[in-house]
Amino acid sequence: MNADAPIGIFDSGLGGLTVCRAVEAAFPGEDLVYLGDTARVPYGVKSAETVTRYSEEICDFLIERGVKAIVVACNTASSLALPQLRQKYSLPVLGVLEPGVEAALQACHGGKVGVIGTEATIRSESYPRALLKRSPQIQVLSQACPLFVPLVEEGWIDHPVTREVAEIYVGPWLKLDLDAVILACTHYPLLKGVLQETLAPEVVWVDSALETARALGALLQEAGGLNPRESGGSRIYYATDAPQKMQGLAQAFLGHSLGEVKVIQLN
Repeated sequence: MNADAPIGIFDSGLGGLTVCRAVEAAFPGEDLVYLGDTARVPYGVKSAETVTRYSEEICDFLIERGVKAIVVACNTASSLALPQLRQKYSLPVLGVLEPGVEAALQACHGGKVGVIGTEATIRSESYPRALLKRSPQIQVLSQACPLFVPLVEEGWIDHPVTREVAEIYVGPWLKLDLDAVILACTHYPLLKGVLQETLAPEVVWVDSALETARALGALLQEAGGLNPRESGGSRIYYATDAPQKMQGLAQAFLGHSLGEVKVIQLN
């Protein structure tokens, strides 16, 4: 593996920028190439076949740009397309599902784990399968939260409507003595403050973006692919539509402005 090559990161839209933020913080010397498929968002209501086809088109694009590894920073694509991507491509392909599952298992100690995500992620049952495969004795509860993504992209991070929606989705879990909840969508970490108010304070909220950055570091280190630079990594951002929206929401997702976002067309 060429340590000087960039890392490719993609999502159906903007949420994967939270993964970029975590990777930037952990490895500031790495070059990153991000693609948000904003023309075809959301993936969460599409079929597994469509999500896999879109993901393959994006991987082909990133590989043409010489990336050394690809992070599928989309829970829906990680749930539905990752096995096919790993079978098709020879470079490392890391999803957000497995790191989140690992962190939740460390937190729950055989108790109860909640999973919140898009309709497609929850419908796929990929998180319960992965959790129960590793720890058959745990109890897994799942809840689709389709309104969270538009609320985040509207900028309603700390808003009465968002609090009410969170209470409707997650409030019924308050009496269930959960150990951990997996934020199985890259938008959801931005709502962590609101979500924490709905359940007991001791519940562990698993941020897949942070866990994915840790897993990526371990993967690159094992393969001898960590860039030795301590800082100064480059950032290139692509979108398939509406780059101004990505630029406008970058501060919330990424913590800083993006600069130029290049618009590209996929097959």
